[in-house]
Amino acid sequence: MPSATTFKQPTEVRQTSLIKAALALAGERSPADVTTAQLAHAIGVTQGAVFRHFESKEAIWLAVVEDTSERLLAHLSAAVTPHTDDGLRALEAVFTAHVAFVIEHPGMPRLVFQELQQPQDTPLKMRVRCLLQAYRVLLLEQLQRAQDQGQLAAGTDLPAAAVFFMGSIQGLVMQALVSGDVASMRTQAPSVFRLLRAGLSA
Repeated sequence: MPSATTFKQPTEVRQTSLIKAALALAGERSPADVTTAQLAHAIGVTQGAVFRHFESKEAIWLAVVEDTSERLLAHLSAAVTPHTDDGLRALEAVFTAHVAFVIEHPGMPRLVFQELQQPQDTPLKMRVRCLLQAYRVLLLEQLQRAQDQGQLAAGTDLPAAAVFFMGSIQGLVMQALVSGDVASMRTQAPSVFRLLRAGLSA
């Protein structure tokens, strides 16, 4: 006979399940097209139960961005740690780790791209901006390290280099999403990074 926890789980457990379900569904379709009915079905609850754990669909997406942002930044920081003595290797590790994260969670860039196109400033769009700013700070730290180690071309504009790096990742991700073959990024990423490195290296 099923236990009571089969039917009623703590709010934190349900919230985590909804966050995972929303991210997974966003990997298959536009986040704007994901309904609360689909979310409820994905975790085996009623649609009314969804709103007992989140006050709105936007609140769910905000939780998705917050959770995934923390995990992405932790993932990238961990990738950098073994390469503190080599700035360019650290940048390559960030590039590779980011690609791997997107392959595992293709719903995240879909959500980010969608929100950045919104004309109004919503809490969700502002949280996406916070993620991009934190990412930029991490990149600038590694670029500064590479510059201090004499690995970058003389006179390299570090903020512009950060834009170059982020644009390379975003272009790779966008192409993969359009083609519907996100896993192809794994084979394309090394060549893209080699071009990026050639443009930055001393």
